[in-house]
Amino acid sequence: MDNIVGTNWSTKDLVVNLSAHRWRLARANFICERAFLSLLKAVKHKRNHSTSPSRRFSNATNKYVPLQATHSISIDGTQSSAYFSEADPTRLSKLIKEKNIDQLDQLGGIEGIVKSLHCHINHGINGDHQDVLRRKEAFGSNTYKKPPTKRFYEFVWEAFQDPTILILLVCAAFSLGFGIKEHGLKEGWYDGGSIFVAVFLVISVSAISDFRQSKQFDKLSKVSNNIQIEVVRNGRRQPISIFEIVVGDVVCLKIGDQVPADGLFLEGHSLLVDESSMTGEADHVEIDHIQNPFLCSGTKVADGYAKMIVTSVGMNTTWGEMMSSITGNSDEQTPLQSRLNKLTSTIGKIGLAVAFLVLVVLLVRYFTGTTEDENGNKEFNGSKTKTDDVINAVVGIIADAVTIVVVAIPEGLPLAVTLTLAYSMKRMMKDQAMVRKLSACETMGSATVICTDKTGTLTLNQMKVTRFWLGQDLVEDKGSIAAKVLELIHDGMGLNTTGAVQRTNNSSKSDFEFTGSPTEKAILQWAVLELNMDMESVKQKCTILNVEAFNSQKKKSGVLMKRNVDNTIHAHWKGAAEMILATCTHYYDSAGTKKAIDDQERVKFGHLIEGMAASSLRCIAFACREITADPTSLVTVKKVPDEGLILMGIVGLKDPCRPGVKTAVEDCQNAGVNIKMITGDNVFTAKAIATECGILQPGQDLSHGVVVEGVEFRNYTEEERMEKVDKICVMARSSPFDKLLMVQCLKRKGHVVAVTGDGTNDAPALKEADIGLSMGIQGTEVAKESSDIVILDDNFASVATVLKWGRCVYNNIQKFIQFQLTVNVAALVINFVAAVSAGEVPLTAVQLLWVNLIMDTLGALALATERPTNELMKNKPVGRTEPLITNVMWRNLLAQALYQITILLTFQFKGKSIFGVSEEVNKTLIFNTFVLCQVFNEFNARKLEKKNVFEGIHKNKLFMGIIGVTIILQVIMVEFLKKFADTQRLNWGQWGVCIGLAAASWPIGFLAKCIPVPEKPIFRYFTLKNIKIM
Repeated sequence: MDNIVGTNWSTKDLVVNLSAHRWRLARANFICERAFLSLLKAVKHKRNHSTSPSRRFSNATNKYVPLQATHSISIDGTQSSAYFSEADPTRLSKLIKEKNIDQLDQLGGIEGIVKSLHCHINHGINGDHQDVLRRKEAFGSNTYKKPPTKRFYEFVWEAFQDPTILILLVCAAFSLGFGIKEHGLKEGWYDGGSIFVAVFLVISVSAISDFRQSKQFDKLSKVSNNIQIEVVRNGRRQPISIFEIVVGDVVCLKIGDQVPADGLFLEGHSLLVDESSMTGEADHVEIDHIQNPFLCSGTKVADGYAKMIVTSVGMNTTWGEMMSSITGNSDEQTPLQSRLNKLTSTIGKIGLAVAFLVLVVLLVRYFTGTTEDENGNKEFNGSKTKTDDVINAVVGIIADAVTIVVVAIPEGLPLAVTLTLAYSMKRMMKDQAMVRKLSACETMGSATVICTDKTGTLTLNQMKVTRFWLGQDLVEDKGSIAAKVLELIHDGMGLNTTGAVQRTNNSSKSDFEFTGSPTEKAILQWAVLELNMDMESVKQKCTILNVEAFNSQKKKSGVLMKRNVDNTIHAHWKGAAEMILATCTHYYDSAGTKKAIDDQERVKFGHLIEGMAASSLRCIAFACREITADPTSLVTVKKVPDEGLILMGIVGLKDPCRPGVKTAVEDCQNAGVNIKMITGDNVFTAKAIATECGILQPGQDLSHGVVVEGVEFRNYTEEERMEKVDKICVMARSSPFDKLLMVQCLKRKGHVVAVTGDGTNDAPALKEADIGLSMGIQGTEVAKESSDIVILDDNFASVATVLKWGRCVYNNIQKFIQFQLTVNVAALVINFVAAVSAGEVPLTAVQLLWVNLIMDTLGALALATERPTNELMKNKPVGRTEPLITNVMWRNLLAQALYQITILLTFQFKGKSIFGVSEEVNKTLIFNTFVLCQVFNEFNARKLEKKNVFEGIHKNKLFMGIIGVTIILQVIMVEFLKKFADTQRLNWGQWGVCIGLAAASWPIGFLAKCIPVPEKPIFRYFTLKNIKIM
């Protein structure tokens, strides 16, 4: 303080600074006191509650004390490292990668690692913002470094690689050099400079389009990789993003989940993991406490369920290292793009041939002295002509020929596909469909059959128990259930489940939170709220010895448990009612009396189940049995006895149909798409739901194989399956193998098949189908990865929307092809005829490049962004072998091309005398009329068959905007860029002539659509194999 006072401060400054200094000292003292008291309480609490690590984490009854965070002290890397001083990220990472049991023991086993990470086996981490931040500081986040994405200049460089562009640039350089030499810099740069500017525009637009597409794929990749994972934080199970996982998190895994990070097995049963993505081995690996507790990021859960503790995340995992070196492939080529590339190649070869002929004709005419200049003098006079003039003329001729190639090659076709796919993908995201594979967009438009699940797709997946049968009595009041039976029901429902029940802060009866699948949640909700089951009490008084997890083949799950009170062993089973009934020999009635199930009783139970199923109820049965055998042997063989069971009861769960699903089904059927429902429910429930959704009609004759069961379809001979598969509308009690078998049969019959699926076992059928549609809510990660499109809301109506978008993509491409080929045919014929007859091309290189820009880029953008209409759903599906260019398209484009050729060639040969104008003005009239014809023809291309081409045009503001921009730029080209575009200004009358002749495209298009065309594709009348791609 003496030193402070001794400084040369003014009195005022001294007082202020002394006050500030005292305030800081007081604040620091206060913070230290709070930190010390907090630490003292923590030490005292630890002494009072200290137990061994194994006892602390194995005893489920211990209460979790959340970590106290002092909010007044900010976290930095040093504090985080000190807090986790016992956990070395490098050693933890190495532990999982090497799967070293000895090293795990050195670290204190799983319990020691749990302790070092300051978490709890049952309650997880604290999970507040400060705790998560501290863990990210110490161990990193669950993200991995991506290789740098391609930058804009790389796309520009790729655009420069086009051979035609390079040739044009060379020609432009020569033209620029000779022009400046001959006419001086002020006048001589126009021809060469104009080509440079035009090429620059083409390259820029191409690079910008590719760059935006790449960005779009990056966005979609982020969405598709953002997997939701269930974790336990602060005692509550909650879903979080895979990117938010931190070291110490307790993760809940079930069948189909992707392991989100490296970690260790805490508890669970029958856990099998598919490590093929890491090791390439197809065999599933068993995970347990003793021999192999190691779980690797990126692997998939094939069977069972478990909890794991996360020990390494992000770049500290093997998966993170692998993914950081992999770039997403945004250059995926779809089947339609492949077909278009062949079409482009064919048209390009034709254009090249025409350009070569034009080159030869122009060169011959020039060197034979036939070509004349503007004054009527020969351009070539043998040795009298300067070398520079010869080279300049030859360069100009080559530039014209190359420009014809540029116009002829429809590079706009791939661009149009890219634009329409990118646009449709973006719009489909808003319509609850995320496209994972580009090819699915277009293939979906050709779908002829959709095989759909029932639960969650056709129905809401909002289960509710509406009926409960105890024996053969319908129970309305839980008080009528015998205490012994009620206790067994509690045990079966509380232990034989993958769901969970958590009580919220409010202690009222209704404040419970239920997690798990919709079926599990519905049963737990009914058991807790209606039967007064206390889940925690059930778990405390029983010990689980073994578990057989539910899967879609067994359609049931079992648990072997021991009651701690009397050490009796019980097996509990739950599953499809008829499956459980088949394993039962006795049943309990409402009085608790055990009765035998004879043949007559079994028939009665069968009728009871059928009656509930006919009311659209899903029937789940519960059964149990006391085990007298040695439980050790049962645990060793991992078997839960499933014979001689006692039926405890049957519940009926109602899952109402989704609103609008019947309309969506009808829309698909009207579009010529056959809907088949494939479900694991019994045949009566399946028929009831199918009728409610419109797949089956009321009173429909079902005697000819319209409704079958999976086992029946499976047992057909190959010939019977192929004969009957088209007739099947509903397949009940099906397994994933049955679904795969149906898809294979339908594909062999020539159908384009779309399949919906949500389970891990659906993966083979999703991969086999032409379009795999997985469910975004209930779908497992395995199913999503096997699919082409993820239906984000699990709604069949979204499937119908995807179908409509698929057809829209195909239709938009056809519109652009018609528009593009009209320009190609007209430009090639006009230039070729003029070159052969007059020795010059009416359209200069710059003008042709401008036309190329209009039709390739702006035309693609205008026509590729048309939204789907209801008319698309009234057409038949496009088959696998249908031609890309239909007879209707040939009719339309030939009518327009012939009109344009006739008008422009008339201008070429008679324009000067008809209009009384100069050569330069006549060429401008040709150029202007040609461009305006394309603008008006763009309207015709909007509708391939409908005569009213203006329908719905007000909804497509982008189309109208592009038309407006094109017209404005054309006016600028003609009126203000005379030197650049080699044009002359036109008067109002001449503009009126150009617009009038171009507008005639509309009535010509209208009349052309009145001409009938045969349904059989025109080229099928010929046998030329090289035309088949058309």
